[in-house]
Amino acid sequence: MKQRRTILGTFGVATIFLGTAVAGSAAAADPDTLAEAVTVEGITQHLEAFQDIADANGGNRAVGTPGYEASAAYIESVLAEAGYTTSRQAFDVVIRDVDFDFTVTGQDGIVGIPMSNTPVTGPTPITAELVAPTDPLGCDAAAWAGADAVGKIAVVSRGTCSFGEKSIAAGAAGAIGAVIYNNEPAELNGTLGDIGPAYVPTIGITQAAGAAIIADLVNAPEATLRIEEEVETIPTFNVIAETTTGRDDNTVMLGAHLDGVPEGAGINDNGSGSAAILETAVQLAEQGELNNQVRFAWWAAEEIGLLGSAHYVDDLLANDPEEIDQIATYLNFDMVASPNYVISVYDADQSTYEAPVVVPEGSTATEDVFTDYFDSVEQPWIDTAFDGRSDYDAFIANDIPASGLFTGADDIKTADEAALFGGVVGEQHDQNYHTAGDDISNINTEALDIMSNAIAYATASLANDTSAVNGVAAPVEPAAPAPTVPVAPAPTVPVAPAPGAAPANELAATGTETSDLLLALGSGVLALGAAALVIGRRREAAHQK
Repeated sequence: MKQRRTILGTFGVATIFLGTAVAGSAAAADPDTLAEAVTVEGITQHLEAFQDIADANGGNRAVGTPGYEASAAYIESVLAEAGYTTSRQAFDVVIRDVDFDFTVTGQDGIVGIPMSNTPVTGPTPITAELVAPTDPLGCDAAAWAGADAVGKIAVVSRGTCSFGEKSIAAGAAGAIGAVIYNNEPAELNGTLGDIGPAYVPTIGITQAAGAAIIADLVNAPEATLRIEEEVETIPTFNVIAETTTGRDDNTVMLGAHLDGVPEGAGINDNGSGSAAILETAVQLAEQGELNNQVRFAWWAAEEIGLLGSAHYVDDLLANDPEEIDQIATYLNFDMVASPNYVISVYDADQSTYEAPVVVPEGSTATEDVFTDYFDSVEQPWIDTAFDGRSDYDAFIANDIPASGLFTGADDIKTADEAALFGGVVGEQHDQNYHTAGDDISNINTEALDIMSNAIAYATASLANDTSAVNGVAAPVEPAAPAPTVPVAPAPTVPVAPAPGAAPANELAATGTETSDLLLALGSGVLALGAAALVIGRRREAAHQK
């Protein structure tokens, strides 16, 4: 056993530095902790509140209705209890009340639904022969090659391309109207997207009705289509809230649309996204100081054209353009609990789907936050097209990075998807999409659990650091003072004077020889101290082995 030697003597001030302290990130929310705090149980309480609100207000929460107002008031009350100050951003929207008729000679009881944002015929209906493209999907000019559609009403199948693309292709081929039939046994309630001049009056019909029409085309049946609308301008509003901590010049933003369709309560679409970010906001408020501010938005009027989010960004451009550059990234959550779900992430890096929009720089890094999280917990995921067909559109159009999560709407589950996520092959991801069946029973809690964990994890991660997205580094704490160890100075050693020399006290007074001696002794002690540190560290390493 080694013996410790103690050097006795007169001690002064001397220090040996053991190391250098390293600056680190400021205290921030822990992503794993927030992911655990945001639970399905907490989110379900909000979903049940939305269902109760719909039940008490005509069965829906559509924009401009008492159900929407009550939904917003509920959001505000929950946020106020969590310590947030909310604001309502008011604007006006145009509501189109559509009335229509569709009949086909030789067919009875056809169920049709006008596509959202379809052109109208006016009070005078159009009557024309029905025609199908060479390629039943009717997505482009090639699909209509060899078919005479001029002055006729096109009949095309759902699938592959958007409803808007089908309507545009039919119009380009000369058709004066379009009927899109479903590719599964259900009503077809879709949207053409933004209102545009290239569309023709377009409705959706069931798969059975489409099959009957196609089978009878050899008889050249005629159809009559009337679509009229009543236009009303109504006031509505977005709900906005943000954290009280974090730098406000580097804001992370989350959004979900709060409105549903008039047909039902809209609990998956999009109560699920609204409730998930609400519970994330509640739990984030308990996490303490943040590095970056987090802003939450509940959008109005998404179902009639992404109007709430567009108004928000347009208002910033007009009144506070600097704020556009201060939004680090935008995360969108539109349907995160579909019953026949997929776990999908917006494909910003275009690894699966080529984007039909310009993808802002930083969007791929935002996507990576989600995909890296899923990979870390061994959760399978797939891409969904980064196409701007939800509330992130206005953000990416103004070069704000974005990504988001989606569990599916009216697309059909494939065998490959079922192998990854389970569910029913050949059925829609949400079999009750845009129908009265989208109620509280339409929520898949397994999907909601997976997605809410990812939402919370990504929120905390980006609240900590967005440097991978936009190059803005997280703040750092000052380096802590380095720990020190006091070291004894050289002991006082009496020195005998040489024969005939002056007394020692005189030498000390005049100085030089004594100073040199003390300096040498002091250097020796420092060397001993350093050696002792090396020995101590070796002993510590030996114990660790």
